[in-house]
Amino acid sequence: MLNEYFHYGLLIALAIALLIAAFTDIRRRQINNWLNASIVLAAPLFWWSGGLALWPDVAMQLGVALGAFAILAGLFALGAMGGGDVKLLTALALWVKPEWFLEMVIIMALLGGILTIVMGAWHIARRQRDRLAIPYGVAISAAGLWVISVHYLPAAGTAVGATVG
Repeated sequence: MLNEYFHYGLLIALAIALLIAAFTDIRRRQINNWLNASIVLAAPLFWWSGGLALWPDVAMQLGVALGAFAILAGLFALGAMGGGDVKLLTALALWVKPEWFLEMVIIMALLGGILTIVMGAWHIARRQRDRLAIPYGVAISAAGLWVISVHYLPAAGTAVGATVG
């Protein structure tokens, strides 16, 4: 039972970190390295509290994170993505089960597209001539929060519903 509270506490800490990432990306167009490092360093605690085995579970988490970093670093090199966004998404890959990671990326891309359209329209409406900077950390954080709420918290909701019903 204590392990379960610890597990959910880590998920709450991740949710708070994602909110901070979104907020700082909106304000400064920057996601702090200390925040990404904190997410990475807390992942092994999350694996332990979730009962993940070193093989194949943790190995899969690391493999997905490494693959994501390789692809995202390429996008960064092309100028298509910011460095903080690459680090945040890679850090999230350590937390999200591999089967849910692609789902999170699709949701992130959809939210990022909507965010780009809204920000672009705002940019044009204000007749700004400088380069449009999209705070993509908002889309990454929102997709991460969505995965947490849909895939990690329903077990708690089911337990509550079972005792009430």
